[in-house]
Formats: sequence, structure tokens, C-alpha cells
Amino acid sequence: MVVDDEVKNAELTALELRDAGHEVAFVNGGAAAIRKLESQPFDAVITDLRMPPPDGLALLGEVRRRWPQILVVLMTAYATLESARKALKEGAYDYVDKEGEFREELKSILERAARENRLQSENRRLEVTVDSLKRVLAIVIGDSPALMHALDLAKRVAATDSTVLLQGESGTGKDLFARTIHVLSRRAAGPWVKVNCGALPENLLESELFGHERGAFTGAVRQKPGRFEDGDGGTIFLDEIGELPLALQVKLLQVIEEKTFTRVGGNQPRTVDVRIIAATNRSLEAMARERQFREDLFFRLNVFPIALPPLRDRPGDVARLADFFLQRHGASTDKLTREALHALERYPFPGNVRELENTLERALILAGSDPIGAEHLSFARPELVSQESWVPRIPPGGLSLEVLERELILQSLDLARGNKSQAARLLGLTRRTLYSRMEKHGLRKPGEGEDPVDEVDDDAGAAGEGT
Repeated sequence: MVVDDEVKNAELTALELRDAGHEVAFVNGGAAAIRKLESQPFDAVITDLRMPPPDGLALLGEVRRRWPQILVVLMTAYATLESARKALKEGAYDYVDKEGEFREELKSILERAARENRLQSENRRLEVTVDSLKRVLAIVIGDSPALMHALDLAKRVAATDSTVLLQGESGTGKDLFARTIHVLSRRAAGPWVKVNCGALPENLLESELFGHERGAFTGAVRQKPGRFEDGDGGTIFLDEIGELPLALQVKLLQVIEEKTFTRVGGNQPRTVDVRIIAATNRSLEAMARERQFREDLFFRLNVFPIALPPLRDRPGDVARLADFFLQRHGASTDKLTREALHALERYPFPGNVRELENTLERALILAGSDPIGAEHLSFARPELVSQESWVPRIPPGGLSLEVLERELILQSLDLARGNKSQAARLLGLTRRTLYSRMEKHGLRKPGEGEDPVDEVDDDAGAAGEGT
């Protein structure tokens, strides 16, 4: 954006910079520049120094305070060493004298800034790559065929822009696989945006994903871009995609098919270049058959599915994973006794790799300076077994899964004294999923209103998560 109170000068400068390949807007003063910055993103501001208030230095200060990522170059016909020093001291990128061929000098400054920006982006990409690959070590440790196959698929699809659907139980490494695909892709230097579709109330999720305009709803005191705009040029990871409400599934389908959407309360279509990776621990195909998930969206997401194996299907990897986690927590690999290792290898780990790490962390605390024995493992001590890792035993005569699910829902409601949000947490579900399963078992009528206490509880939970 070029800023000059002499609008003809602003226009001529903008035209020359456009001829050099830049996208340029121009305005005729500091106040107009601030209004423009509030409604449109810019990489650089080139502003005249001497203008009616706010002048160039005042505009520089406002930009540095509110949009510190924007590069500012000042230009003036009254060049003095003192004003140059002051501008640079206050954060200007450079300074030009409007006498002579100053527009050629501006082109050189912008070319230099672009080179520096590319170098910084490359350095950030390398830092992100190294950091992310270190984190990926936890899931690539092991050589089970199922794990190697999933990793090979991730490497192959990373080179493309195809939509990926990661399927697997909780704790199998879906987040890390998604990051791996991003890091190995051409978008590695771009933004990485993660959204947990089951963590936000439905009325806030649309705004979180697609943004909102000022006044779109009560409390929308300013315009806010959504996570899809934040991810432009990079990757957006939609975790727990099975929890996405049906109303928003239509809008997501539009983004996938047309790369466009509108903010809440807006009517201006917005275009984004973002790669979508989705993850779920549920069967979207089964949900589509039961009309709980749009079939057309499932087909769009399922372009390249990758199934992540549970830890119980790769028992040979447990020893190497245990060594890795012990070292991560500052312990030597011989801290684990043979009996404890055998117990770990026999345990099914319903929480998968995440539960294995948590189990070893607790065991290190309990063992202290002693070796870790089987008695230090939480699943070997009934008083320490959490509800999350408890798995019922099937009786010899078998059981009805439907009856068991209905009974567990009733027990959770009883323990939570009817509070649906607390009952959902006891079962490890979102409130929407609990409602769906209650309807399935005839414990709730479709569309039945929510209890006020649930709404309060959910608001409190959302506030806590955002703190």
C-alpha cells in the first residue's frame, strides 16, 4: 500500500510498482491507510513522511503496534539524517529521498525485502521440519508391517495436494502423522492449523472455522478471520471430523470442491488455497449409512485414507517404544525390569502409544530410584486403573453390546446427576455424541431441548479451554 496525501504521487508510485510485478493499492493519507489496513492484509506500506496527522512517523508507530509483521518504508522530499535515524529507530525497514529516481530505489528495497523474507521462510521451514521430525520419532519407532505401510502411504501422499483421511483409535498418532504429511509437503513453509471439531460448541465452531464479520452475532465486536483463512497456503488439520455438525458439513464440502466460503454474517465469497487433512476414530462410512454424516462429504474426504494400527497389533514395537519414552523422561533403558516389560507386551493398551507413555511416566514416579517392576504399572494395580483404560471382560456366554452401551449411559447420567456434559465426559464422548447415542437407545427424543445446567457447564468448559 502506497500512502501519500498528494494522491497523484501515490497513484504514479503504485503504477510503477505494479509494472514491477507487485499487487498495489494506494490511499491519500494516514487515516485512510489505517482504515485500509483494518479491512485488508498487506505485506508492506510505503508512506510519505510529511502529511497531515497522522503523518508518516505516526503511521509507522501504529503499524508497528498493531501489525508488526508489515514492512514500512518512508519517503520524503525533506530528507535529513536526523529524520532517517528516527524512522529507522522506530522500526522502519528503510527510508528513501523523493528527489531523483526514488521509485527505482523503492523497487530495489522491495526486492531485497522479498529475498530476506524467502530466506526467513526457508529457515522457519527447516526449523519446523527438524522439530516435527523429532516428534515423529515416537510413531515411526518400530517395524511392524502395518506401521511401515501407513508411513509409506503418508510419504507418498505428502508430495501431492490430495485430501487425506487418517483413521485410527485414540492415541495411535493421527496428529503426528498429519504433521508428518505437512512437513514433507511443498507447503511445509506455510501455516499449520489444527482444529478439534469436537472441542467447541456448535454455535462457535462455524465462526472458528470460517470467521465472522463485525456484528454477525452478539459479542462479534470486530471482524475475525477463521482458521481456513489462517491456513491459506498451508495445511489445516480437522481432528475428530466425525463430530462436525451436519449444517457445517455442507459448508466444508463447498470449501473442498470450490475452495471458497463466506464468513458468518458476510456475503463476500473468500478463496483459500489450503490442503485438508482430516482424522477420526469413528467409522465415517457407517455414520454415512446411518445418515449421521453426509455421504458426499465422506467421499470427498476419503480420497486417500490411511489406517493407523493400534498398539495391540504391534506388540513387537512395545520394547523399543518403552526405551524411547524412558529416555525422553531422563531414565536409562535398563530401568525397566524383564517382568515389567513382559507385562507391557501382554497388555492391550486401549489408549495406544499415548497410554504407554503415560503408564511409564507414572511408573517412574512410583518406582523412584528403584527399577520399574510390574507392580509399578497402573494396569497391574486395581486402585490406580483409570476409567479410560478399563476394559470389561466378555463372559463365556457372551453379551449384548447394545445393552452394555445403554447401561453405561444410564450409569453415567446417574453419576453426573443428570448433567449431560458431565456424563459425556465420564464416557469420553462429546455432548453431541452422547445425545445421538441416547436417541439411539430411546433415552432422549430427537431435538429435545438442552438442560440449562448443561449450557452453563459447557460455557464454563469452553472458557476454561480457551484460557
